Amino acid sequence: MTPTHANPIPNIITGLRLIAGVIMFLILAGAAPQGVPFLSEYLSPDDQFRFGRTAFVIFVVAASSDWVDGYLARRWHATTRWGAILDPIADKILVTGAILGVLAWGALPQIAIPCGLILFREFAVSALRETVAGKVKLQVTLLAKWKTTLQMVALAALQLVLLWDGFGLPLEWQPPFQTFAYVLIWAAAIVTVWTGWQYFAKAQQKMSQL
Repeated sequence: MTPTHANPIPNIITGLRLIAGVIMFLILAGAAPQGVPFLSEYLSPDDQFRFGRTAFVIFVVAASSDWVDGYLARRWHATTRWGAILDPIADKILVTGAILGVLAWGALPQIAIPCGLILFREFAVSALRETVAGKVKLQVTLLAKWKTTLQMVALAALQLVLLWDGFGLPLEWQPPFQTFAYVLIWAAAIVTVWTGWQYFAKAQQKMSQL
């Protein structure tokens, strides 16, 4: 049973993650070449990398908080209905913001398909949940929770690829790490689509029983 006065800290962390996702996107997309008309002309490559590194740090901290707020909510018995609603929204904003921010740089066209599949699935499942709300309850599966983690790790790796020079990392390591990042984002896309199909199959099964 949810306590009458649940500790608000887990929900505050979730809310901060949502805000961080928006800020991270604005910084990452704004720092991209031609990301913002007129402003881009005044940004040097060093400025772009500086903003990009800031966005990367915000993303990593925000992504890490996804585990923290859930852990604290369970430990303090502070799970709330509002937190259950806000948590997936914050995750989707963080993932979507990172995808759009990375694509804004236009330097990794190979990731357009997996990133598109991830976005399509997230929008489709959100629409599905809204459509069947009050009729069918779709429980979040363990694989769906892990796919979010995989998405965030893959997107962090892609940001690192884009900002490689800005971090001063050895150039000889970039090609293999870039391949690794591509494998991660494709794996995330496959798992994402698979879990989406599971939700639709489960919804169809439950609706047919009504």
